[in-house]
Amino acid sequence: MSDEDPNAALTERFIKMSPEHVFDAVEIGGVRCTGRYMVLNSYENRVFSFELEDETWIVAKFYRPGRWSRETILDEHRFIADLAEAEIPVARPLPHADGTTLGTWEGILFAVFPRVRGRQPQEFNTEEVEVMGRFLARLHNVGAAGEAPHRLRLTPASYGWDNVRYLAETGLIPPEAKANYVQTAEILLKRIEPLFVNVPMQRIHGDCHLGNLIWVAQGPAFLDFDDMLIGPVVQDVWMLLPSFDEFGVRDRERFIDAYEQFREFDHAQLRLIEPLRALRYLHYTAWIARRWEDPLFKRVFAHFGTLRYWQQETNDLREQIARIDYQPTW
Repeated sequence: MSDEDPNAALTERFIKMSPEHVFDAVEIGGVRCTGRYMVLNSYENRVFSFELEDETWIVAKFYRPGRWSRETILDEHRFIADLAEAEIPVARPLPHADGTTLGTWEGILFAVFPRVRGRQPQEFNTEEVEVMGRFLARLHNVGAAGEAPHRLRLTPASYGWDNVRYLAETGLIPPEAKANYVQTAEILLKRIEPLFVNVPMQRIHGDCHLGNLIWVAQGPAFLDFDDMLIGPVVQDVWMLLPSFDEFGVRDRERFIDAYEQFREFDHAQLRLIEPLRALRYLHYTAWIARRWEDPLFKRVFAHFGTLRYWQQETNDLREQIARIDYQPTW
């Protein structure tokens, strides 16, 4: 870790965190943990499920230092609270003893959630596509009714140019691949920037894929709003239904028909699907680069620094340029 990084000590503590370190932190309402726990999958944060002495289970999420500020996380919690009050199924943060939803352990911010059980879908059938359309429209209605002034805005600047500049400076791209990758990314960003002018932005889930969705008794529920954004609503739509083939287009049409039972959908935003997909490619790559000092990332993404990896990333961006240039005019 660099001595110039103000979060270096916290990050080191975060990386080495074990359940034994955090039993005291997750005590709420005077109820102690039994010692039974599970470590849940999460690359970005440290997430544990614990059993309390009353035999209930909770989930404790410890936020990676330096990623989000306290105010940014509280924007997330307010959005979740707004959704819960609108009777939209979500995992709402539980209050700590002082009534707040955000605690601190050894300088690391954390929140506690109820453990939600349900079925995680692998894909949607026709009925579920329509259910999800209505569900997401309700979520977006709530999102549009409030503000999140501290959250990231999804734009070609934040998800594109900032990430490309960072990647170019890291030294992680092999010299023989760097020029092609950077030039291709710049061509792509210049193509898509005009498409985002005057596009309405609001609170959205932001990372709206099947891995963050669970089917409970009341229907679908989202469990993780960690990547909540201010962005165009179509970002949530394409991530739920990412396929760009004829079946994906058909499902999106069915989805939007159901969506419009609860909220008007701006069909002009459909032209942003491929640009947004391209921005996600750039953001995802930069995310790995920013976490490269975490040993977990070096194990999971061992191929990241190889020449073949960057050549494939460059080809993927070129394919997106072609899709953007030849996509239908909506």
